[in-house]
Amino acid sequence: MAVQYCVILVTTPDKKTAAKITDILLEERLAACVNQIAQVVSRYRWDDKIEEAAELLLIIKTRATLVPEVVQCVRENHSHSVPEVVALPIADGNKQYMDWIGANTLFKGSDDRGQRRSRTPEREL
Repeated sequence: MAVQYCVILVTTPDKKTAAKITDILLEERLAACVNQIAQVVSRYRWDDKIEEAAELLLIIKTRATLVPEVVQCVRENHSHSVPEVVALPIADGNKQYMDWIGANTLFKGSDDRGQRRSRTPEREL
């Protein structure tokens, strides 16, 4: 059985960026739910150095078919040149919750390309 739903993890540098991405994803039905977890500390390699940053973590619940659109939205509205966007399949879970995700996100059928409205990156929320 193909994966229908997924969780996408995205880190953001601040509340404003997190809120902007969250609002667009929900308004455009690219996500059914976005949790924002504050005070995440990320340690990573960048330009041959070990860096540390305080970030917010977004946990996005959506359809697997919408991952490309979510990635595009994050890239258009994130300040980092290489934003973290990692999609994980949901193998199983509460059927009613999975149905709720499906009912609250765009459906990309065989003759529907799932195109989202054009959004200018500089939009202020």
